[in-house]
Amino acid sequence: MEVRLQKKVLIINGVERPFMCDPERETLSDALRRIGLTGVKVGCGTGVCGSCSVILNGKVIRSCTKKIAAVEDYSKITTIEGIGNAQHLHPLQVAWMNCGAVQCGFCVPGFIVSAYALLQENPDPTREEVRDWFQKTRNVCRCTGYKQIVDAVMAAAKVMRGECSIEDIKFHNPEDGEYYGKPVVRPSALAKVTGLADYGDDQALKMPEGTLYGAIVQPRVAHHAKILAIHTEEAEAMPGVYKVITAKDLLAAGGSNLMAEGQFHERSTVMTPSRKVFQDEKIFRYGDVVALVLAESHGLAREAAKKVTVDIEPLPEYLTYLDAVMPDAIRVHDDTPNIFAEQPVLKGVGMEDAYNVEEMIDKAPYVVEGSFMSTREPHLSIEGCVLQSYFDKDGVLCIHCKSQCTYSSIGRIGNSLGVPKDKFRIIMNPTGASFGWSTNAGDLVLAGAGTVCTGRPVSLSMSYEEHQHYSGKRCPAYSNGRLACDKDGKIIAAEFDVGMDHGAYSWGGDDVMTKPARFTFWPYNVPNVAGLVRVANTNHAFGTAYRSYGSPQAYTLSEPLMDMMADKLGMDPFEFRYKNIARPGETNINSYPFRQYPMEKMMDTMRPLYEKAVAEAKAADTPEKRRGVGIAWGGFNVTEGTTDSAEVALELGADGRIWKYDTWHNMGQGGDVGSLMVTLEALKELHITPEDVQLVQNDTKLCPDTGMAGASRSFYMDGNATKIAAEKLLNNMRKPDGTFRTYEEMKAEGIETKVIGRYETTTTPGLTRLDPNTGVGDPTPAFTYCLNMAEVEVDTKTGKTTVLKFTCVDMVGRVGNIDAVNGQAYGGISHSIGFALKEDYQDVKKHANMFGAGVSYIKDIPDDINVIHMPVTIEDGPFGSSGASEAFQASGHVAVLNGIARACGVRIHEMPALPAKVKAGLDAIAAGKEPEAPKKYFLGSDMYEELENIKENPVQYDSYNFYQPLGDADADRPF
Repeated sequence: MEVRLQKKVLIINGVERPFMCDPERETLSDALRRIGLTGVKVGCGTGVCGSCSVILNGKVIRSCTKKIAAVEDYSKITTIEGIGNAQHLHPLQVAWMNCGAVQCGFCVPGFIVSAYALLQENPDPTREEVRDWFQKTRNVCRCTGYKQIVDAVMAAAKVMRGECSIEDIKFHNPEDGEYYGKPVVRPSALAKVTGLADYGDDQALKMPEGTLYGAIVQPRVAHHAKILAIHTEEAEAMPGVYKVITAKDLLAAGGSNLMAEGQFHERSTVMTPSRKVFQDEKIFRYGDVVALVLAESHGLAREAAKKVTVDIEPLPEYLTYLDAVMPDAIRVHDDTPNIFAEQPVLKGVGMEDAYNVEEMIDKAPYVVEGSFMSTREPHLSIEGCVLQSYFDKDGVLCIHCKSQCTYSSIGRIGNSLGVPKDKFRIIMNPTGASFGWSTNAGDLVLAGAGTVCTGRPVSLSMSYEEHQHYSGKRCPAYSNGRLACDKDGKIIAAEFDVGMDHGAYSWGGDDVMTKPARFTFWPYNVPNVAGLVRVANTNHAFGTAYRSYGSPQAYTLSEPLMDMMADKLGMDPFEFRYKNIARPGETNINSYPFRQYPMEKMMDTMRPLYEKAVAEAKAADTPEKRRGVGIAWGGFNVTEGTTDSAEVALELGADGRIWKYDTWHNMGQGGDVGSLMVTLEALKELHITPEDVQLVQNDTKLCPDTGMAGASRSFYMDGNATKIAAEKLLNNMRKPDGTFRTYEEMKAEGIETKVIGRYETTTTPGLTRLDPNTGVGDPTPAFTYCLNMAEVEVDTKTGKTTVLKFTCVDMVGRVGNIDAVNGQAYGGISHSIGFALKEDYQDVKKHANMFGAGVSYIKDIPDDINVIHMPVTIEDGPFGSSGASEAFQASGHVAVLNGIARACGVRIHEMPALPAKVKAGLDAIAAGKEPEAPKKYFLGSDMYEELENIKENPVQYDSYNFYQPLGDADADRPF
């Protein structure tokens, strides 16, 4: 292939830079990154996320869509590297670090460059002017919810105007040594604000000679089809192409081509792994991969991947749960029915009289019922799938990747690559967020297969569209429910039937279904319950972890029914909830006491804010702009349950510092600063500062297994393990007189300078898995709680909903780092608002990129977000702390939906609440009709008949532990 280059001269960061470029293929971002300015990040590649923002001749542009040929010679360009460096930080960079505006950090260089241009043009902006600017420049952040970003711009602007010094906006070490709860700056923040953090694509540019570059082949010809032939010949013949790998190549190299899977539940019918590294017999969903092209560059590999074709025979496509469970639907996977697992929930009644709940509801004075659907929510992290693999000098397969479960990834890879599990090393790259999709190891096996089949280092980088189709999504759910109350407004009974769409692959489906079985009608006192949760395969994106895993689907049913019952009773929705929250001694729907009872105190805190919001909404309500206030309870569990464990290591180094080793995976939520905070607190006797701690994290060769970043477990588990390790280290260091030995003294006395701390949830008495026959159980030692309030405005002309304010009263135990916890709150709330109003991945063509899938820009999220942390101490938590992430995305979406109903009378039963849906409801009301609601969904069978079937076919279970690997995969328990 002939390539013709062009000389280009640009003034970059004040310096004349001549270089060669490919005017036909390169964008400005390509050229800048290639010459070493990797602070220019590329996320979407289509100009909709702003991570590649640079200043070109005084104007902010998105460099990923600007062809280098269109940039005139001697144009002036400013990148993050020209704004400030580690030795000479700009006030914007200092403010970003100290205002909590750095989380994953991938978007940060683009935001700072954009903000720099703003302050050159307008040195004294208002908050709304800052927001307008970022809306115009299309800078997207998925982590922060934007509030702390605006805080940082305002703080930096004050410094630049001379109204305060740069020291005034910095965090300073407290004189009393009390760091816990304070806004200690993240250790990774400096690299991120200067553009020096090397994410996956930055690592790819720095791979040594001999590296092959990969591109996946996704046929995208069908959601479901038999594969008749895969044609690779044309691609293999292209210059620069080293090899095209398919299933046959991986099998020839000794791999099984089957990713490891497992059963988490006795009622799972899945008996063999359902997911392959490379599909060779069937396409099960739109994003399936049939081949991997390896070439001398990513560009060549992508060009060659387009030449691989597939002959298919179409099969019936089931794109929703409702399609897949119809009586005439064929099996998605031959070895199991489409509904592959079920979890019943019975409270107040036994299996023998489940029908009594139905009778109670039928006879109750007040009954409401409804059917609801939550969407296939995409995570929309700005960085997609990017990773590298190679064999090291010891023959170990090393994979550098985005993974929030480095050790678990080895189990999930299983024997798919034919590499023994003790010959893997998983290393987490600096990561541009995930929110859950990187718990899956599908991209790891693709890169690993390239190395296994060639013996060469491989760098695999997916385009954003490839990543969007390849990665998992939040499970959509369809649910039917009824709620009954007595004449005084006290709940008598509830029933619910939930069908979860787990997409093409089963892994984890029988685990996620246990969440609606725990969190539907949580945290209320419901004396009698009959419920069933089912999970099915379809031909769509597979279900995977997403913040608050499985619980938003529960609240999508129960929180609207709470509002609907309040309406039926003629009671304020806040008062109805207050009457029915659980008090000490009352139990959850799984028949166990709540671990904590902060609910009444939280509602008392929210009450005056709610009353004020309702009064303001009434005063501002007009026929054109309707105002309403929505309330929703939410919460989530902490830890993975009865057999969760975590290990960390602490070491006194020869340099006198404390070295901390763990796998607290930093996806942006603060795995680095969280680990630092618990270390500072646990070793407080040593009077150490943050500068005295060196973190070594997320490398399976160097770090013990602290477990995955999920289930809101990391702070709780790592913190408790750190306490144990700290006690050991302090005991080793302590002299008889109470002072502490130095490193040299310990070595001289033969005392260990490195210790391991291990914590297990088995130390919490009484934990028990959910009974697969009844749903009775108490699997986790702690919870987080959130009470959400959304103040919304509906434009009656268009149906567009705007969230004006959002308030959250939470209970996450003692706060470890205030900026990190606030960041999780604001970020989770922003995802909840997007989930409610527009985020979706159902139409694979329309939703192929961030913009099409409904990513939330800054003006979609209110600046007025008020988060109130209740001062509650968790008894078993480290230093009184609990988890602090997933509850913030559990039910905020329903607060928005309830707010719409309060504002204009339109109840959205099927998300998202797009303007057209709201407008259709408004039009129906104007015509004197009821807005259309879905009829009761057919979820595979009548719920009570299915409960009767379960009663007649009980299963034996271990109340403590259940995990069974499938097939012959070489996999340990992955969690």
